[in-house]
Amino acid sequence: MLGAAAFLALGLLAPQSQAAPAGATAPGAGNPRGASAPRAIPVPKSPDAIGANPRFRLSSQDGTEETGPRPAPAAGTAKASRLAATAACPDLSGVINSTGAALVQQLKALPQITCTYPLFNLTGENARKAFREEQMVTVANALRDSFATYAGDNSTATGQLVLFLRAGYYVQDNNAATVGDYGTPLATAARGALDAYFASPRSKDVTDANGEILNEVVTLIDSTHEAGRYAGVVKWMLGSYNGTWPGQMNLAMQHVEWVVDNAFKAKNDARGWRAALKADPAIVDTWAGFITRNEAQLNRLDVVSNVGRYLGNVLDVPELKDRVRPLLKDLINRYPNVGPTAPITMNLGWATRQYDRGNCAAYAICDLGQRVLPAVLPIQHTCTPGLKIRAQDMSPGQLASTCTSLVGQDAYFHRIIGDKGAIPGDVNTDLEVVVFDDYTQYALYAWALYNIDIDNGGMYEEGNPAVPGNQARFIAHEASWLRPDFQIWNLNHEYTHYLDGRFNMHGDFDAGMTTPTIWWVEGIAENISFGYRNERNADAIAEAARKTYRLSDLFDTVYGQEEDPEVNSNRVYRWGFLAVRYMLQKHPADIETVLGKYRTGDWAGARTFLKQTIGTRYDADFETWLTTTCATDDCGPLPDATPPATTIPLCTIADTRQFDQNCRRDGLAATTGNYSYHFVYLPAGVKQLKLTSGGGTGNADLYYGGGSWATPGSFLAKSTGAGNTETLTIDNPPSGWVYFTLAAAQDFSGVTLSTQSK
Repeated sequence: MLGAAAFLALGLLAPQSQAAPAGATAPGAGNPRGASAPRAIPVPKSPDAIGANPRFRLSSQDGTEETGPRPAPAAGTAKASRLAATAACPDLSGVINSTGAALVQQLKALPQITCTYPLFNLTGENARKAFREEQMVTVANALRDSFATYAGDNSTATGQLVLFLRAGYYVQDNNAATVGDYGTPLATAARGALDAYFASPRSKDVTDANGEILNEVVTLIDSTHEAGRYAGVVKWMLGSYNGTWPGQMNLAMQHVEWVVDNAFKAKNDARGWRAALKADPAIVDTWAGFITRNEAQLNRLDVVSNVGRYLGNVLDVPELKDRVRPLLKDLINRYPNVGPTAPITMNLGWATRQYDRGNCAAYAICDLGQRVLPAVLPIQHTCTPGLKIRAQDMSPGQLASTCTSLVGQDAYFHRIIGDKGAIPGDVNTDLEVVVFDDYTQYALYAWALYNIDIDNGGMYEEGNPAVPGNQARFIAHEASWLRPDFQIWNLNHEYTHYLDGRFNMHGDFDAGMTTPTIWWVEGIAENISFGYRNERNADAIAEAARKTYRLSDLFDTVYGQEEDPEVNSNRVYRWGFLAVRYMLQKHPADIETVLGKYRTGDWAGARTFLKQTIGTRYDADFETWLTTTCATDDCGPLPDATPPATTIPLCTIADTRQFDQNCRRDGLAATTGNYSYHFVYLPAGVKQLKLTSGGGTGNADLYYGGGSWATPGSFLAKSTGAGNTETLTIDNPPSGWVYFTLAAAQDFSGVTLSTQSK
């Protein structure tokens, strides 16, 4: 398995997602999935999926932002010092404060290209002085004149001029209000400089000396948004590249990835790339030849895979579909879909799904998922008859701990929500948890195996719970950035979606989106996940201090509601957590009313209750709660909805360890590290056994062992929250004697334990 240090680079080789973002909304509902993934809930993206930009990335380069020019140092730049300034580099105040010919002279006097790096960090008045348009035009024109006599190296300091322009575009892209707008004068001057370079015969020298300039000029093509104008340059590089290119030339080839990636993404073909492809379709053939000619290099992180996989995006140019289809069919089936060649074959396959959906036969990949499934997810493990794991790479201990976590969470969920049984007609008794080794593997294969979008951190697919045999499935990946600790990203959050859908939300996911229910759907998932793991939701608590939303506004939350993806994530997850936490603490009867309507599919009735009956009358108290309870008590504890039922009769059997099917025992006690052992006889036909403890003092945890004695080291289910209030619901328990135990995490006394069966 790849370590966390290697994860970022490999993860960026996964298929891109240029489809509608996960937050795209359906009318009045907030449907997050698109037509390809029905009845599915997207998982919050992992840190590696997000990087510095909330959009899903497809780049093997560093994690810099993807819509604007890249900052220096670019990945793989010469091994000169990467520090902001070194002893060999002078202070740049002369560059910042000079104009005209003096500015050009200051730049050319810099002893090496890397001395320009601090320019990428300029802000405020220094950024304006250095990079206002007239300054950029001056340098671009000087670069044009220098390239007229280009000698194939940096002997005339042309590299310093190129880096100045790159820095200017980058800083202006991130600080336009400060630097000012760029218009036609700069566009004309920059084209002149680029034209002059590529007109020089030395621009095609396959040497490190030329490559040092070429790799920055290729990046400048991206910075200037001129991909279409220089499509011929890309064609030449694709047609000429081979494994003998030296390091700096190889780096220039890597930077072609940025040019074509951003060119395809440009709205309305703003960079002219698609028009250039249509004008010279032979570029497509050259691109395919670039891959096959250099196939010996295909090894996950190679430049051929990085640049080659964008050939699939040509399918998004309707006029070229027929031309590129046979090329993609050949490439996808020419190389293995697993192992070192997977990034090229699976990315190209993903493009056929994205841009030629429903036409898998044209590429002979309709069975692609079936073909790769045994190799990609070889591990199959059963936790309980209704809970199974399919994994790529999990140890026996990791499988066992995951099962334990999920089984215990089931009981915790019902402690908080109550247990009124499954929604009538819901037959989603089985859940499959699919675990990829990391985000890379998830993004490479999940689309093919499960027909889902992969611009997310995973996906819960409820399916249609009314259809017998329907398979509910949570498709996940390990949180590789946390290694050596083992964690499945959002495991407990997503398992809550399964439980919530089965016990609270009538029908399938689409039905639940008829009206805005996301405040509850995501809010309860966050509350159960953090509460069950006994973790503090620091992000939500920090949001509470900002008092961004009124409670009445949060009842309107849908996916994709806020334009900024990060703001939207805050509203959906952090503020959903806060809204549900407040309502569970302060207005549990109202929650029960809303859930009563959700359980029957009365979406309109629930909406009316939230927006009219409750309306704005809790808004002021909610704001007070945010600033008091959240600030002083981490938003307070989750209330327990299922304390022991004192109406259950006392057990009458003389042996105080033994229970009837429906009775309670009071006053149970044990000292730290010891146990209170119990058992009950169940006749054949019992569908459910519920064990509930509470009351008294100390901390007693509840364990269930089935046909064997239960201890913290040997059990089938457990409930181990703080205090003595614990609940376990065992579906379809075995007939005969079954065993359960109160274990003293701390001395406990005066505890009530009850059994209920049906």
